[in-house]
Amino acid sequence: MSGITHEEQGHRGAFFIEREGTRVAVMTYSRTSPTLVIIDHTEVSAELGGQGIAHQLLEHAVGWARETDTKLLATCPFATKQFAKDPEKFRDVMA
Repeated sequence: MSGITHEEQGHRGAFFIEREGTRVAVMTYSRTSPTLVIIDHTEVSAELGGQGIAHQLLEHAVGWARETDTKLLATCPFATKQFAKDPEKFRDVMA
């Protein structure tokens, strides 16, 4: 699935998929400095469960972090687990 949108307003941001005006998958973050964000929540609707959507959101966030020289820190259980599971894959963007 594609169609991931990124938005940032003030110190809050999100990567999300929207269908018919409703966000059906979202990964949110808080910006703590110009070069650091904390991924704090990931949620995927039941209808999209099991399709790897949360992984796609994380990959999108990591790609964005690489492009913008932003470091990521995770408090979200999903992102924390993924960073711990494959630290070499994410080392360049992890705070």
